[in-house]
Amino acid sequence: MSGGPAGDGSGPEKAPADGDLSARLKRLETQLEGKRPNAAPDKLARTGSSGGAAPLGQAMRLSTEFIAGVIAGGILGYIVDHLLGTKPWGMIVLLMLGFVTGIYNVMRVSGFSAKKN
Repeated sequence: MSGGPAGDGSGPEKAPADGDLSARLKRLETQLEGKRPNAAPDKLARTGSSGGAAPLGQAMRLSTEFIAGVIAGGILGYIVDHLLGTKPWGMIVLLMLGFVTGIYNVMRVSGFSAKKN
């Protein structure tokens, strides 16, 4: 159990130098890059965040897009009603139009309504 002389394989081996490890690591990386298929960049990889941050950010963006459409429709409806005296029809029509626009924006941002060629 005391170990044999160096070189017979039974004792502890000498650790390789750091330079040798770095060279082997760089060689391995270049070999892996050559064998790895080229993939399209992932949307999550572009954001630079991992885990739960990217889905949470996307959920916040989708909800903001929807709410912005509804609020914009409501404000425009109020302005049209106030200027033209068409209460409550301008508000009803433009609020519904804002709702539809909000749904369209959510579908567009999420990639659900991608054009098919």
